Amino acid sequence: MEAVLSGPIFMDAVPLAPPVATTSLRSDGEPDDAELVLRCQAGRHDAYESLVVRYRGRIYAMIVNMTGNDADAWDLSQDVFLKAWKALPRFEARSQFYTWLYRIAHNVTYDWLRKRKIGPGTEFDDALGQTPAAGAVTVPQGADPPDARLGNKEVGARIAAALEELSPEHRAVVLLKEVDGLSYQEIADSVGCTLGTVMSRLFYARKRLQTLLRDVYETTA
Repeated sequence: MEAVLSGPIFMDAVPLAPPVATTSLRSDGEPDDAELVLRCQAGRHDAYESLVVRYRGRIYAMIVNMTGNDADAWDLSQDVFLKAWKALPRFEARSQFYTWLYRIAHNVTYDWLRKRKIGPGTEFDDALGQTPAAGAVTVPQGADPPDARLGNKEVGARIAAALEELSPEHRAVVLLKEVDGLSYQEIADSVGCTLGTVMSRLFYARKRLQTLLRDVYETTA
C-alpha cells in the first residue's frame, strides 16, 4: 500500500502504451490533469504517478483533518488513490479530475468514520438555511480566521478540537472551502450534494465553530 504515495505504483497493471504527445500544458510546463487522465486511460501508469504526486499532499491533509489521526489518514489515502486508479477508465471528465478525486476521498473517509461511529458532538439540520442572507455564509466579515492571525500550537490545537465537534459532513465542507479553497460548486461536486446544501452546511458549521472558539475570536478581535 505504501507504494501508492511514496514510490512506483501498479507496475504490473498494464503494459506501457506508446508515448502520447502533450497537447495541454500548465503554466509550469507540466501536462495538465486532463492530459494526464487521457494518458492513464491509454495505459500509462507513469501518468498516474504524476497525478498521485500532484495531489497526495492535499488528499492526505484533507483526510487527516477529517480523522484527526496520521496513521489512519495515511491508510485511507492509499485506499483513495487505489480506488481512483480502478475507476479512471470510467472517468468521463464531466468534472475536473481533482473534484472527482476529492469526492472519492470524501466517500472513503466518511464510510470509515461511519463504520467506527466517529460522530460529532452536535448535528445540524441541512433543511434549514438553504438560502442564507447575503454575507451570512462568511463569518466574521473582514477578518482572517483566528489560526491565520495566531500561528501558535495552542490555537491550532483548539481549532483541531473544534473541528472534531462537527459532523463529518460539516467538517468536510469547511475544510474544502477554508483549507483547499474550492468554490461552492466544486464542493458540491466533491461531496455529492446540492449547492444549497453546501451553503447550509458551511453556514451552520461556521456558526458552531464561532461558538466553540468564541474566546479565541474575542481575544484576537
